[in-house]
Amino acid sequence: MGNSILDIGISGLSTAQNQLLTTGHNISNADTPGFKRQQVILSTNTPQSTGGGFVGQGVHSTTVQRIYSQFLANQSLQVQTQSHLLDSNYAEIKQLDNMFAEVTSGLSPTLQNFFSAVQDVATNPAVIPSRQAMLSNAEALVARFQSMDQRMFQIREGINTQITSSIVEINSLADQVAKVNQQILLAEGAAGGQSANDMLDQRDELISQLSKLINTDTVRQSDGTVNVYVGNGQALVVGAQKLSLQAIMSPDNPDNLTVGLIIGNNTVQLPESQIAGGTLGGILSFRSVTLDSAQNALGRIAITLAQTFNEQHQLGMDLNGSMGGDFFTVPPPKVISASTNNPASNITVGVSNFSALTTSDYQFSYDGTNYILTKLSDDSSITTLVAPSGITPLTLDGISVTGAAILPNERFLIQPTVNGAKNIAVDIADTTRIAAAGPNRTSAASTNNGTGIISAGVVNPLPLDPNLQQPLTITFHTPYDGQYDVTGIGTGLPATNQAYTTGADISFNGYTFQINGNPAAGDVFTITPNNNGFADNRNALLLGALQTMNTLENGTASYQSSYGQLVSQIGNKTRELEVTSKAQANLLAQTEKSIQSVSGVNLDEEAANLLRYQQAYQASSKIIEISNTLFDSILRIG
Repeated sequence: MGNSILDIGISGLSTAQNQLLTTGHNISNADTPGFKRQQVILSTNTPQSTGGGFVGQGVHSTTVQRIYSQFLANQSLQVQTQSHLLDSNYAEIKQLDNMFAEVTSGLSPTLQNFFSAVQDVATNPAVIPSRQAMLSNAEALVARFQSMDQRMFQIREGINTQITSSIVEINSLADQVAKVNQQILLAEGAAGGQSANDMLDQRDELISQLSKLINTDTVRQSDGTVNVYVGNGQALVVGAQKLSLQAIMSPDNPDNLTVGLIIGNNTVQLPESQIAGGTLGGILSFRSVTLDSAQNALGRIAITLAQTFNEQHQLGMDLNGSMGGDFFTVPPPKVISASTNNPASNITVGVSNFSALTTSDYQFSYDGTNYILTKLSDDSSITTLVAPSGITPLTLDGISVTGAAILPNERFLIQPTVNGAKNIAVDIADTTRIAAAGPNRTSAASTNNGTGIISAGVVNPLPLDPNLQQPLTITFHTPYDGQYDVTGIGTGLPATNQAYTTGADISFNGYTFQINGNPAAGDVFTITPNNNGFADNRNALLLGALQTMNTLENGTASYQSSYGQLVSQIGNKTRELEVTSKAQANLLAQTEKSIQSVSGVNLDEEAANLLRYQQAYQASSKIIEISNTLFDSILRIG
């Protein structure tokens, strides 16, 4: 009996000691990141069968168990990876929003200043300082375009740096998870399958840190290890083995770094669309959805401004008596050959309709049968069975492929507007070359007897007629029969017996004018070169009118309104991300609070447990003392 009582006391003493140790361990790690509260699980020893029934034999510790909810842990990973995606996306777009929303140094005031200078030239076409102010404001406008594009380039470079650093951290965490997997496998094997709680906490914390960087899924194996999958199910850690990610140059766009998976001696690009969570997913999403579109939108404004201004400028005459040339440099589309293409392969791309340009990039490819031009923003495409040429171009949204020397399964990335803001420039340095005047002058003979009035006339859209400035004479028939003759040099001249309709367009040699009123018999009207037209402002007025003309988005938006839409889109998206990221952060805080309520250490509760386990320890010690007293009594009887 003495031994049985002693054994019971010792078992109680041992379990109380384990409980005290575990409680102390909980208290010591109350602030340790990722620590889960532990609890000693007790079981009764096998009772002894006697004639009077089963007599208890004390207690023993079955295991030390983590207080842990797998459901809450998985939920936390999902909520956390989405929260960091939104946070990183918001942090990046906030930089764009700050740039576009700047009132004093944004594009809007610079654009307004330029067209105000154009209007000043229209008011004072012969004044050199006004012309110089127009050139200076044009340079300032170009500099603003370039400055904004440079800022977006810096943001893109920052994203590349973040991708590199994130991948280094992901690889480090994956390596640590694989090592802890191995340690858990060995430790639990040596302990007969008992849980290595602290190692499990360490592994969970590593996986939690990993989910902040990239969307992460875990699958627990029967041997206690955990397999970790990232992206769209790509294995990163399998047991004690781990794969590595690498920041690689995008095969389609060398300006962008992307994510590759190292498999043996090869590196395979992971589709960016599969990386849908964490900081890495956030910055990749920002770049593909927002930054690329914003840079293209700014470039589209620059390119369309340069092209439409040039077209109108070429229809005017400068102070030297020459027709106007290009006022701005119009950047061509950027074409990038995929890194897997044959170096000799190439395509020829141009813009056939500047008004139809979008903010999307395009891909031109050849599958061995079809030549395909795809709009990447919505995957719409057009195809042809024959290689595009100047006669049979492949055209989509104003982008025309007019030549292709390409092998099967090769592809080219076409970025029509990405370099618009970067490479726009002013092509004129001499103020006399500003074509403010109209090239022709119209007049009515002083001897006319009718009420006919001839308009100033306008130059037809490009290309210019080579006979544009050849003199023309319009003479109404005598006797008057409602007809007139046109004499001069040019296509279709002389033209006789032309029916007269008041106010109707009359076009010869690429010049269009109208005669209104009632001409009399023998009335004569002339069109002559505008020699010495220093005070002529007709083309300057047309240049100034471009400010409010709808020249973008298929004739639905002006330069200013298109920029306003861009600013609005960035601002609305920034606000949306701000709201959703805060909401997700609140959800994450609630999830973490739920985890803490289950797994966190409550110091008040642990303090009470200390007293309880201390008393149990003391009581078990008393049992041992009683057992010793009883044994001594038996010895004295003997």
